[in-house]
This record gives sequence, structure tokens and C-alpha cells, in this order.
Amino acid sequence: MSLERKIILSFVISATIIAVFAVSSYVNFLEVRKEIRYLELADTVRSKSLQLRRHEKNFFLYGDSREIEEVHTYLRDLKTTLEQGRKSYNTEKLLGLENKIDEYSLRFSRIEVIYRDFLKNFSGLKPLGKEYSLFFPLIESTFLERPLVNAALIGKIFSLKLGSPVIAGLRELNDEIASLRKNGEEILTLSKDLDRSAREKAERAISLSQTAALVLFPLFLISGLTALFVISHSVVKRLKILTTAIEKTGKGDFLSLPVPGKHDEVGVLIKAFNKMETDLIERDEELSRKNEELLQSRKLASIGTLASGVAHELNNPLNNIYLAAQILSREIGHETCPPLVKETVGDISSQTLRVKRIVSDLLEFAREKAPELKKINIIDIIRGVIEQMKASGEIDGMKCGFISEDIIELSADRHLMEQLFINLFTNARDAMKANGLLKIEVHPLDNDVRIIVSDTGKGIPVSDIPRIFDPFFTTKDRGTGLGLAIVYSIIKKHNGKIKVKSEEDKGTTFTITLPK
Repeated sequence: MSLERKIILSFVISATIIAVFAVSSYVNFLEVRKEIRYLELADTVRSKSLQLRRHEKNFFLYGDSREIEEVHTYLRDLKTTLEQGRKSYNTEKLLGLENKIDEYSLRFSRIEVIYRDFLKNFSGLKPLGKEYSLFFPLIESTFLERPLVNAALIGKIFSLKLGSPVIAGLRELNDEIASLRKNGEEILTLSKDLDRSAREKAERAISLSQTAALVLFPLFLISGLTALFVISHSVVKRLKILTTAIEKTGKGDFLSLPVPGKHDEVGVLIKAFNKMETDLIERDEELSRKNEELLQSRKLASIGTLASGVAHELNNPLNNIYLAAQILSREIGHETCPPLVKETVGDISSQTLRVKRIVSDLLEFAREKAPELKKINIIDIIRGVIEQMKASGEIDGMKCGFISEDIIELSADRHLMEQLFINLFTNARDAMKANGLLKIEVHPLDNDVRIIVSDTGKGIPVSDIPRIFDPFFTTKDRGTGLGLAIVYSIIKKHNGKIKVKSEEDKGTTFTITLPK
């Protein structure tokens, strides 16, 4: 049996049953509504009465002055509710309950006065019995619950007579509390009786409405059949839309359906489908991101292996060439030699040093050794690198702005952190003119440290941003393309993240996040 037929069949059966019970209440609807409102009034009175007694008991048990305000609040609410109820339902029960509430209010106000007078009088007695000061907090916390016991205790401690204000106050308090509790029980009894009476009236009204059920049965049957057609048509239509969307999802076309206005099973199904679509999109993006990271890691590993082999093979010949150039430089310095020869030997020496630096970068990039994590102050590292580069003249003419706290600690490899910032600052220097600004910000987070390095250089073209961390990719005339690759490798070894944002002719910002 199709879903549409099941819906039609179930609706016919349920509509028939519901119509039998629903139409019977129509004739007596107004009376039912009136009795229900009266029942709501009675239930509200009973509920607020219970709350009133609860705060009353809390006040007597704990002596919390905040409970006084709660008691007055519920008294006001009860009076307001009863006054409004008597306008519509002028019954003796409401009037009697209102009188009891007024009586309760007066008694509680009297208890409140005695309560404050006792605290004031007892404070005046305290200096006379300092040796019994350990009992004072106990007396102050229990005198509302057991006034007579505390009266006897205070009388013994301070040798007071029965007529003293403190003892007389406690005796009066005991009488007032007993009367108040009795009054409160009467209020509860009346409110429960009111609630019971209201329920009986509502049930009688409902019983009368059942008699008229058969009169309006045909009208409800027609309405049910009309609703049946509308609902079934709506369900089938939305299911067809959902089926089409599922087929498109299977082909990789993720789309969300409009949020349904009806909160039925089909609406819930569409919401679940939309959530599934959102989850699939997020997982697809996460998978793409992980694939890119895996591809980058494999690329770095392969190039690192190649770079390590090449660097080791080049290192020994380069050392020999550099040593030979040094020997030639010393020899030609002691005898007359054509300027061209001296210039050529100097050129060999300087270019050999340049190649040695490239080989050193290759070895640094290819190194697979795990970082030696120690507790370091990252602020000292950054300041040290800046001072070192200023002393060597590497960042002459470049302004440096540093925003940070004095101490931000994390677990990291000191040498690798120095190498990271040297490469970043060098990269910023090469991108800027002499009067450029290098800005560094360090912000501690809950579990991480965020480092923002920005420059005012020429920026990076949008097409080059995805490749800037690739080894040997460079836009410089004399660059090796290993600086940012080494930065990326160091950050990954520390389980960190790096993001770049750049605008041409405005500058570049690197945001690094390292775990503490």
C-alpha cells in the first residue's frame, strides 16, 4: 500500500473518531470556555498558595530576609488574582479566600515586625554575654523555628525575666507563627476546595457538550474529508520534492530545501535532510582540506628526501671550492696580480658562500628530526631575532612595531622558532621598501598562542597564494624558494597552523597559531 493510501486511510479513521468526540463540545463551547478559565483561576490560586507556604516555611526555617519579599509578592499576586476573578465569578468561595489572605497578610506583617524587633533587641544583649558568643549564631538562625526553646536559652544566658522585651517578643512570635500556620492551612484547604469545585464544573460542562456531538457530526465529517485532501496532497507533493533532492545529492549536487512551515513528519524529514546536506558539505570541504594537506605533506617529504641527498652530495665539493678560493685569495694578496684575477677569485668566494647558504637551507628543510620541546618565552625569542637582525644590518631602515605582553610561554623548540621568525622577517624585508613597517602581534588564547606578522610590502598576487609554501617556489630574482617552506614545516612539526592574507601594493599578513 502506497504512502498516500496509508495517509488517506488513517486520516478517514482518525477523522471519524475525532469528529465523534470533537463536535459534541461545540454547542456548549462558551460554557466550557468559561469553566476552563475558572479552572485556570483556581489552579493559579492553588499554585500561588503552595508557593506562599513554601516561602513562609523557608523563612521560618532559614531566617532569610529575602523570603519576606517573596511572601509579600505572592500575597499581592493572590489578592490581584482573586480581585480579578471576583469580577467574573462573584462566588462566596472567592470572597472567603480573599478574607483569609487579608488575615494572613496582617499576621505575617506582625511577625515581620516582631522578627526585626527581636534582632534589634538581641543585638543589644550580645555585649552582656560575650562568653556565650558561640551560641549567638545558633540562636539567630533558629529563633523563628523554635522561639520558645530560644526564649528559655536566652533567659538562662542573660538571666532575663519573662516580662523582658526579648522573652515576651519570642513568646508572642510563637503564638503568631502558630496562628499564621493555621491560617495558611486554611488558605490551602480553601484553594484546594476551589480547585476541586472548578474541576467538577468543567467536567459537567464537558459532559453536557458530549450530548450535542451527533448534531454537528455531518459538518465535521465534511471538514475532515476536506482536510484529508489538502493534507494528503501537501504530503505527497513535498515527498516528491524530497525524492528529487535526494537523487541530486546522490550525484554530488548538494542543495537545501526550503524550511517547511508545517511541523509534521514530512517537515521533520526535510529538516533532517537539510542538516544532512550541511554535514555532507562540511565533510566534503574537510576532506578536500585534508587531501590538500596530505598532498602538501607528501610533496614536502619527497622534495625533502631529494633535497637532503643533493645537499649532502654538494656540500663536500663546495667546501673544497670555498677552501681553494680562500687559499687563492691569500696567495694573490702577497704578490702583484691583475685586478681581473682578484675580482674573479673574490667572485668565486662570494658565489660559493651563496651556494653554501642554499645547501644549508636545503639541509634545514630536509631535516626530519622531531623538535626538542621546552618551555620558552616566545616574546624573548621574537625580540632576540629582531635585535640580531638589526645588529647584522639585515633589517636596516625597516620600522618594527611589536604589540604583546611581556611573558607568553609555550612548549617549543627554541632553535626552530628562531629559524621560523628569521625566515618570516627576511621575507617581509624583501617585500618592502626601505621605509616599510613590520608589525608583530602576539595574543595568548585559552590553549593556543596567536602570532600575527604583517608587512606593508608589495603583497602577493592572488594566483600565487596557494603556492607560496611549496618548496623552490619564489618570485624573487635571487631567492631559493625555501624560506616559507621551512616556516610551514616548522609550524607543522609543532602541530600549529598558518594562514596568509595579502593584497597587492598593500601588504601581507601571516597568522600563526601554536598550541601552548
